[in-house]
Amino acid sequence: MSHPAKTNQSLSWTLLFAGTLFVSASLMFVLQPLFGKILLPLLGGSPAVWNTCMVFYQTILFLGYLYAHTIASRFKPVRQIQLHTLVILLSFLALPLALPENTAPPTESNPTLWIVWTLLIAIGLPLFVVSTTSPLIQKWFASIDHKNSDDPYFLYAASNAGSLIALISYPFLIEPHIDLSAQKTDWSLGYILLCLLISACAALLYKSKQHPPITQESTPPEDVNLSWGRRLHWLALAFVPSSLLLGLTNFISTDIASVPLLWIIPLTVYLLTFIIVFSHWNDAIHPVIVRLQPYILIPFITYAFINPADLPYWAYLILHLIAFFFAVMVCHGELSKNRPATQHLTTFYLIMSFGGMLGGMFNTFVAPFIFNGIYEYPLMIIAALLLRPWSISITAKSALLQVIWPTALVITGLTLYASIKDLLQYFDIIVISLIFITLITFLLRSKPIAFAFSTGAIIFLSLGLHGLSSHTIYQERTFFGVLAVRESVLTDERNQDETYHELFHGTTKHGAQRLPENLQTTPLTYYSRPGPMGQLFKEFDTKNQNWNIGVVGLGAGALTCYSKASQHWTLYEIDPLVVEIASKPEFFTYMKLCAHQPSIRIGDARLSLDKEPDGQFDLLIMDAFSSDSVPTHLITKEALEIYFKKLKPHGILAFHMTNRHLALKKVLSIHAEHMHLAALIQEYKPQNPPPLVVATDWVVMAKNPDTLAPLSLSQLGHWEKMPLYFDMKPWTDDFTNIVTIWK
Repeated sequence: MSHPAKTNQSLSWTLLFAGTLFVSASLMFVLQPLFGKILLPLLGGSPAVWNTCMVFYQTILFLGYLYAHTIASRFKPVRQIQLHTLVILLSFLALPLALPENTAPPTESNPTLWIVWTLLIAIGLPLFVVSTTSPLIQKWFASIDHKNSDDPYFLYAASNAGSLIALISYPFLIEPHIDLSAQKTDWSLGYILLCLLISACAALLYKSKQHPPITQESTPPEDVNLSWGRRLHWLALAFVPSSLLLGLTNFISTDIASVPLLWIIPLTVYLLTFIIVFSHWNDAIHPVIVRLQPYILIPFITYAFINPADLPYWAYLILHLIAFFFAVMVCHGELSKNRPATQHLTTFYLIMSFGGMLGGMFNTFVAPFIFNGIYEYPLMIIAALLLRPWSISITAKSALLQVIWPTALVITGLTLYASIKDLLQYFDIIVISLIFITLITFLLRSKPIAFAFSTGAIIFLSLGLHGLSSHTIYQERTFFGVLAVRESVLTDERNQDETYHELFHGTTKHGAQRLPENLQTTPLTYYSRPGPMGQLFKEFDTKNQNWNIGVVGLGAGALTCYSKASQHWTLYEIDPLVVEIASKPEFFTYMKLCAHQPSIRIGDARLSLDKEPDGQFDLLIMDAFSSDSVPTHLITKEALEIYFKKLKPHGILAFHMTNRHLALKKVLSIHAEHMHLAALIQEYKPQNPPPLVVATDWVVMAKNPDTLAPLSLSQLGHWEKMPLYFDMKPWTDDFTNIVTIWK
């Protein structure tokens, strides 16, 4: 029977070490979005900025693990404590969190190096200390006289629990209720608390080394030397889930729905798997997960890839998340099952962090340059299946035989696609055939190579089939997303089929053009002549002969069909590929037929506008979207102050706010109220519209109500005063809250 004092001591020590890891992980996952918000107004909303920050965080995490491994393997505990104390004291030089004084990004060159340097100076040392905590504290726990010292990996669950809670808390609790300056102060106080907890852990380690235990467990012989095969296996088991996480996040926000905060869900699932597999439950759960995964893949492959049109987007999303959960559970379960003895603990975590960093780098810097779609996601699904437990008896000959069936399947499928002229006529037959092959593939679940490659063959044949059915004539991918030009058919007024072109960014249509010569200068979709933009230009037709007009967001170029030769237009576009597509007559001819030598500015619109002379524009049109969402930094109070600074005294700001998920009118209404601006809104819903004229929402704003009077008095549309809202604060560069404007 254990002594009560000893039991209480054991519990208190466990709580101390687990609490230290919990606080450390929480600080890590709060710091990342916090400092991203600090940088955002300086650099705009380019995804390249976020990608650079993410790779910086992953690199610092790897360096922290490398440091922990180095001092734990080369120095005795007392020297480890001394060195780590020195590093912690140095990190206090970066507190409180703030940008370096008089810092500004370069305006004429790529800001990547500036971002990395700024992050390194501002948060490098505290982030480094936080990054070292998980492996180092677990190593220290393994070195004290505790009943669980021989297997401290369960503490990793506490670390991931902290990450998970911080991840969910930031957008729903911290960001809506605490402004940025208070967040910086609170984080600095939390960091000091972490340092005190680390000191307490170090004190216990020091005390235990003054009174070492009489007996110590010997390391199992098989764990004395780690084979390179085992290390590479750990690397793969960390690389694939990391890449799969980013690939799924990109895929669901591009191909399923551009929903705010959607990226939180896959990351939550990812962290949850770590909590489960590094708990004491993994030995019982892991075999069940491995057995169930092939059953999950049947509906997943059938509805997520072969025939996705039969499901609403939320069900589509759930299928992907369930399949993702099982894939990551298998990989992380294998990682946990094959963890080494405590003498190699830091090596294990070092390789894990290195694999995670490589996975992030692959998706961020490699995939966008070698793929024109989100193809790294299905590739990692195949890789995850290859990482299922293998039979030890598998031979090279057996492996080769397992590849023959998938290879034959791909060759047959591609031959079929190429040989049938009217492929879509047989679309249903092909879909049913692929579903049948999926059921056959299920029978191969005990043969990992055949199972993985057969699943991959079905996925890529399905993607190819849907690519052909969508009539995609051009598709390319940049840092800013996947752009596609598609050719579609409508029935015109004479009941004749007519082809037209559409521009898509992810799942969102960003413009369309009819191809008959007499209709090519007709603006469509959100910019139609019967709609709000057509009404605005018609109402001011006699007054705008010499207007200076700025347009943020080019799309297919439809708005230029309102331009006049006597006007000067400046077009702002962050993605050079959009300009290239809009300028190619084989895709769209708006720019060729309508634009009168406009000036084109490439780069973030807010930064570009800030460089323009004050009082330059008569009309400024804000039409910037990333898929379905308006970049947050373009709709804050500081952003609107820039816009009105660049407008003439009687200038007009027109804001496109059509959105499936967010009530952006709330943000603009509160800005208008606080900035004493006149504002009108039209939520246009056409009755019996012409082809490709769609519902769209626009807001117009001006300093003087008289400027907008012609619109409010006109009979062209239903312009109304903005409704008032009192349930939220104005959005600023320091404060935004997506949750309060969800529809």
